[in-house]
Amino acid sequence: MSNTSDGAQILSLSVGYGVVLGIGFAFALFMILLSTLQNRYTTFKLSTPEEFNTASRSIKPGLLASGIVSAWTWAATLLQSSTITYEYGLSGAYYYAAGATLQIFLMAVLAVRVKMVAPYCHTYLEIIHARYEGSAAHIVFACFGLTTNLIASSMMLVGGSAVLNAFTGMNVYAANFLIPLGVAVYVILGGLRATFLCDYSHTLILMIVIFYFYFYTYCESSLIGGLDGMYHLLEQAGQRRPVAGNEGGSYLTMKSNYGLVFMAIQIAGSFGNCMLDQGYWQRAIASKTQTAVRAYIMGGIAWFAVPITFSTTMGLAAVALTDSPSFPYYPGGLSTAQVSAGLAAPAGVVTLLGKGGAAAMLILLFMAVTSAASSEMIATSSILTFDIYQIHFRPNASPESLVRVSHIMVAVWALTMSCTACLWNGIGLSLNWLFLFIGTVTTGAVGPVVLTVLWRKQSKVAAIGGALGGLCVGVVCWLVVAKVHFGELSVETTGESYSMLAGNLGSFCSGPIISVIITLFKPDNDFDWSQTRRINHNINKLRGESQVASPTLSVKNESEESGSFSHAIDDLPEDYAVLEKSFKVACYTAIIMSFIIVILIPIPMFLSHYIFSLQFFRAWVVISVVWLFVAACITSVLPLWESRQAIMDIGRGLTRDLFRSGAK
Repeated sequence: MSNTSDGAQILSLSVGYGVVLGIGFAFALFMILLSTLQNRYTTFKLSTPEEFNTASRSIKPGLLASGIVSAWTWAATLLQSSTITYEYGLSGAYYYAAGATLQIFLMAVLAVRVKMVAPYCHTYLEIIHARYEGSAAHIVFACFGLTTNLIASSMMLVGGSAVLNAFTGMNVYAANFLIPLGVAVYVILGGLRATFLCDYSHTLILMIVIFYFYFYTYCESSLIGGLDGMYHLLEQAGQRRPVAGNEGGSYLTMKSNYGLVFMAIQIAGSFGNCMLDQGYWQRAIASKTQTAVRAYIMGGIAWFAVPITFSTTMGLAAVALTDSPSFPYYPGGLSTAQVSAGLAAPAGVVTLLGKGGAAAMLILLFMAVTSAASSEMIATSSILTFDIYQIHFRPNASPESLVRVSHIMVAVWALTMSCTACLWNGIGLSLNWLFLFIGTVTTGAVGPVVLTVLWRKQSKVAAIGGALGGLCVGVVCWLVVAKVHFGELSVETTGESYSMLAGNLGSFCSGPIISVIITLFKPDNDFDWSQTRRINHNINKLRGESQVASPTLSVKNESEESGSFSHAIDDLPEDYAVLEKSFKVACYTAIIMSFIIVILIPIPMFLSHYIFSLQFFRAWVVISVVWLFVAACITSVLPLWESRQAIMDIGRGLTRDLFRSGAK
């Protein structure tokens, strides 16, 4: 798997190294500047672990929504969504986006819940440690969390290195090590807030490039011929290469059997990617208390537009142009290996836009890979620092040592994810295989983790039993279906849709069922949420970081000084009534939005066996780009508006210093 391009490079090798090293270190220099300005002109100092790992819990909703979009826009978001569209038609674009959006809405619920039950935690694993006596549950779920981060991190590199190899001939093993290099530098320099700021710039570039691809494809390209031309090309493609399981073999229908199977896999697997990834909890922890729900709802709405618009553009373009003589880089269509490597979108880009499009696609993929990688690095660093180093080795670690360990762990994880990506390349596991597989080994723990913060009666035995039981059931279902249905166990048979469906659903469904059954037989009636509200409370007080961590701490400190410390930390936060109201809003919104995008829109269209008319296709594509405009406003315009005062303050301070220096 060291070479997936088969000699079809359109860009020179130097361009590949230039993008990976040049852009990577440009962001590192940018971060040095931002960190310097932040330390000098704001109250947020990078020398504290609270700022480095939680951004002092002060992130506003627009920037948080932008960070969510950036972190959830993996290489797979662009490559895998287009692959599914290439295989199943425009239904693939919708099923990909829908299957990975409801998790963000659920995180809105959990974001508020964390503020209610553990306002000072750094990681969700700290909540598990505080809830369940002993180290057993904490270690089990730390293993699930790190496994999720490891597969997700390395999978991003597998996808990014495949495209670099296809476009420039860059060795995939070199790419696996060089891509995280610049990212690790700027994460170490700037911490979580740096990740948010770079996420914003990544998302801005992402939006610009997708708009460029969309408008060129549907408004400029003579090969496509506009919306009408695309429709007729897709009709012809369905006649020449009918899609198995699609109504009439058409690429223009939501009635796609395999597409619906993929959405089920996507829903289950993405729950593991989201709920067990500290990166998404970290954004909840970093958010301002009053705006966490708004941020996650806006983030989900904005992210949905990214894969559906991109794949409806480049995924469909690859389908439409496969049989065209203008498809020179992959004559005769994409091979199975190239499709599995995620090269459908790159093929469409190169055919339509040549070298310029290839360069834009390379930058777009690099932005997606590095933004998601930065989220994984800071998230995993937090787990390794607070949940491994501090809890199990140095409970009384100083703030300076925690910051130092956080820096080291970022570098360690960058090396670990690179080595793991090389392992996947070496044994022949593609982006598509890893993407479908991850849920089988992770989602068994999703139900127990969610219930840990929602259900007071869940016991330690139930949590551990649900997670490990779900893992066992998922792996057994996966292997049994591969063996029984396809006759043998191999990379190919275990990677088939039905094998992966069995593994993902077996793990995802059995985990919470086992946990609930055990809890009902023997509930934990002694647990009190005050145990989780105590997390880091003493540490925050001793470090003098309490004013930064939460506005409610000033009230509690007064109680502590008057001799009622134990009573103070058991009290509810002073804004608890607001949080309760936000929690209800989050629950209703998550249920309604999830029902609309997963049930109300696709299922009636699937059951109707409807093949899109030209007019309906036009409306479908136009609505997707209008949605992208809304997403751009949320992720690119709103953060600037929210930060206008801080930008002006920094500008005034910088100007004052420059003129003062000049006067001397």
